[in-house]
Order: sequence, then structure tokens, then C-alpha cells
Amino acid sequence: MQQFIRRIAQRPSRHDIDMLNGSILPKVLTFAWPLMLTGILQLLFNAADIIVVGNYAENGADALAAVSSTSALINLLVNLFMGLSIGASVAVARGWGSRDDRSVSRAVHTAIALAGIAGIAVGVAGFFLSGPLLVLMGNTDARVGPLATLYMKIYFGGMLFNMLYNFGAAVLRAVGDTRRPLMYLTVAGVANVLLNLLLVIRFGLGVEGVAIATVVSQGISCVLVLLCLRRSAGALHLDVRRLRIHREQMLDILRVGLPAGLQSSLFSISNVLIQSTVNSFGTTAMAGSGAAGSLEGFVYTSMNSIYQADLTFASQNYGAGKPDRVRRTMWVCLGTVAALGLALGLLFWAFGRQLLAVYINVSPEEEAAVIGWGLRRMAIIMPTYFLCGMMDSMVGQLRAVGCSVLPMISSLTGVCLLRVVWILAVVQPMGPEDPRAFDLLFLSYPMTWLVTFLVHMASWQTVGRRLLRRIEPAGVQ
Repeated sequence: MQQFIRRIAQRPSRHDIDMLNGSILPKVLTFAWPLMLTGILQLLFNAADIIVVGNYAENGADALAAVSSTSALINLLVNLFMGLSIGASVAVARGWGSRDDRSVSRAVHTAIALAGIAGIAVGVAGFFLSGPLLVLMGNTDARVGPLATLYMKIYFGGMLFNMLYNFGAAVLRAVGDTRRPLMYLTVAGVANVLLNLLLVIRFGLGVEGVAIATVVSQGISCVLVLLCLRRSAGALHLDVRRLRIHREQMLDILRVGLPAGLQSSLFSISNVLIQSTVNSFGTTAMAGSGAAGSLEGFVYTSMNSIYQADLTFASQNYGAGKPDRVRRTMWVCLGTVAALGLALGLLFWAFGRQLLAVYINVSPEEEAAVIGWGLRRMAIIMPTYFLCGMMDSMVGQLRAVGCSVLPMISSLTGVCLLRVVWILAVVQPMGPEDPRAFDLLFLSYPMTWLVTFLVHMASWQTVGRRLLRRIEPAGVQ
């Protein structure tokens, strides 16, 4: 076992990608596909939870609704600090691109120290606030509410593992190593599925069983990524004795990561409001929408890998003083994410009924109702999901050149505020009795994606290009 751990945690330098030279598209795809699979494995943690409790737990529909209805609230509490991992990735990538080993090393140790602090803080807050926050968002069903609270309390008990893994993986991504995090999530994913089956089927633990399995699997991935950094040579080497917050690197992380985290957290407010509105349609709608949302996650994480590529490639080239490659990275990533998002969205929509059926095993009448709700959501979201990918890719481009506050403001106005206004002014006055209300609720997604993408493009044409001119070679301006 020790030899296996050493083998998969060995020095990652041979997996690095040269982002500063050569064709961009092949390297973006090389960077993105392991990251895509890594994200899919992370989603499988939650999908495995949903599938197992939906098919094998007692009162499967209630358990399915409990687990699937917690994601928006979990994201609300977690995303602020997860945004800081984006700042850590940018700080490491810029130092790597400029060949500043001292800056890279300090960024690595600052990032891991920050992850430890964030993991403890979010874990404690999530554990004690789960119940009250679920009540605030309308999850008061006598059967579903207590199960959802139990799942969240156990989930947040393992938040330290979650934070340390994500910050450690962000450091590896910053230097082009996306394959090793894939290996770690593969090991953890297998453990998660096996524990799900063991704890739910063999020991009958239900919701608490899948939550425990998720925490254990996150612990495995956390240990592996920290061992990888511990065994790395050079600037990426992690020395526990040197863990501290370095002021300069912390400011770099906060400059990019804090607006990103605030944006994600405030995004989650609109998603919590949407989930609260979905809850008003009843348990069957909650289950169908939750299953459809889980399927959407697979498309989103695939597009998000292109966002990560845009962020990392542009950051390294910005640090290296190569503005032409920064610009080319933007157009390559926009074209790639549009094609990928459209293809996957249409594919999932075409096979929506079959995919939704995987998530629950109840009576034929109830299953038909759950699938019906899920298909209504998918018909609106899936064909237009590529707009979300293009919107996010532009955010990555702006953050890479040091513009993080403006896309945060644009996103909060174009997505969060506009959705909230739409829901309060159009959807909620109709009430759950109106059959059009559910469809109009999810129409807010593509509408806000398009508006916000156009605003981000305008931001790039003004502020983004001006920041890029700071690294233009003499005579080019």
C-alpha cells in the first residue's frame, strides 16, 4: 500500500505542460481532458449518493429529495473560500510563467495554510447552521427536512479534507499538471462508490451512509494531493514547517480570489432562491429537478475545464509577458467551450428520459412524475448551456490579466440580481399552481447567461485590453 501511494504521489514535473510556446489548441485539450474527468469524478461523488439512496434506501424518494436539495445551500457556504483557490492558482501560474521560484514556493505554502483555516471555519459554520438555513430556504417537509440536515452536518464534518484537496489541486493545475489530480479522484471515487453500497445496502444507514462515504473519499484525495506536493522537488515542494501566510502572496490570492469567491457565493443566493421556489412545487418536483441538476453538472464541469485552461494559460503567458498568446488563448477557449457545451447539452437532452431513470427506483406512477419534472428542466437548460460556458471562459480571461472585480460586478448584476428580480416579479406571483411557473423559473438561466456574456465581452474590449497593453513589447503599443 505504501509503495502504491508513493507511486501516485511522485514528483509531478513530467506532467507539466509548456503553456508559453507552441500551438495553443492541442495543449488546451491536453490540459482540459484530465481536468474534465476529474470534475466528473467529483460529481460522481454526489451522483453516487443520489443513485444509491434513490434506489436502495428506505423511502428512496424522500432520501433522494433530501440529498439533491442540499447542493445549492452547500455551495452558498463553501464557494467564498473555493474562490480563493482560483486566486491561488493564478498566483502560482504567474510566478511559474515568470520563472520566480521564490514567489511560487511562498504562494504554495500560503495557499495550503489558507485552505486549512478555511476548511475548519466553513466546517464549523456549516455544521451548526445547516438546520436553520434549510428552514429559511423552505425545506421544512417533515420527511425530507431532518434527512437533509443530517446529510449536511456529516458533509461539513469533512470540509477540511475538501478544502485542502481543492487548494492542492489548484496548485498542480497552475503548472499544467491535471493528470495527477485525476488519479487521486479515481482512487477516492472508487472508495466512495464501494462505501456507498456497503453502508446503505449492507448496514442500512441511508442518507448518513452516503454522507460518511463522501467524507472518507474526500479524506483519501486530500492525503494523496498533499503527499504529491510533499514529495515534489523545487518550487512546488510543500514543507509543513514553512506553512504560513506570506503577505505579498496572500494579497495576490485575495486580489483575484476574493471577488471570485464573493461572486460564487452570491450566485448561490439566486440558486438558493431558485431551489426554494422548486421546493414549493412539492417533493416530486424536488426529486426530478435535483436529478436533472445532477445531469447538468456533468455538462458544466466539462465546460469548466475550458474555463480553467483559459485562466491558467492566460495567467502564465501574462506573467511571461506574452500578450499575443493571451489573446489567442481567449479565442481558442471560447470556440472550444461553445462547441463542447452545445454538443454535450444536446446529447444529454436527447437521452434525458433514460438518464433521469437511473436516479430513482420507485413505483411506475411516481417515476413517471419525477422524470416529467426533470425533462421540463432539461428542455430549457441543456440546449442553451453553452452560453454559460462562454460566459465563464470570459471571466477566466479577465481574471488572468488582473481584472477580477469588474467581472464579479457584471456577473452579480447580470446573473444574480436579474434572476432574483425575475423570480420575485414573474415566477412567484404565479404560484406553484400555474403550470407555466416551473418553466419560467428555469428560463431565467439562459436569459442571464447571454446578457452577462455580452457584458464580459464589452469589459474585455475596454478594461481587459488596457491591462494587456501593460505587457506589450516596446514599439507595439
